[in-house]
Amino acid sequence: MKYMLLIYNNQADLAGLPAAELDAFMAEVDVVMAELTESGELIGGEALADPVQTKTVRVRNGVPAVTDGPFIETKEQFAGYLMIETDRPERAVEIAARWPDASRWAMEVRPVMAAGGLEM
Repeated sequence: MKYMLLIYNNQADLAGLPAAELDAFMAEVDVVMAELTESGELIGGEALADPVQTKTVRVRNGVPAVTDGPFIETKEQFAGYLMIETDRPERAVEIAARWPDASRWAMEVRPVMAAGGLEM
């Protein structure tokens, strides 16, 4: 089954880390990415641009309303994602727990619906 691991963090906190701590944090990311690539579990993933570049679009009565930024004000922002494929939901949780953002902020594990949508 495919899972999307949603990465949440606080960009200000991340940017405020001392250089050595930031390097260690990113090295953890590199280790997990290498392992997932080697095991064949990694399908893809990307980091997202700064939330200040976000637009939220809502259409009401056929009229689009566009606002700057994410929907809610929060210190933790959706910062990126990994798409993985594994045979057990517990494995997806194990991977999310190893991602360094989970130790400071949060990781969300979401199953990806198959074309038939039977997961609902």
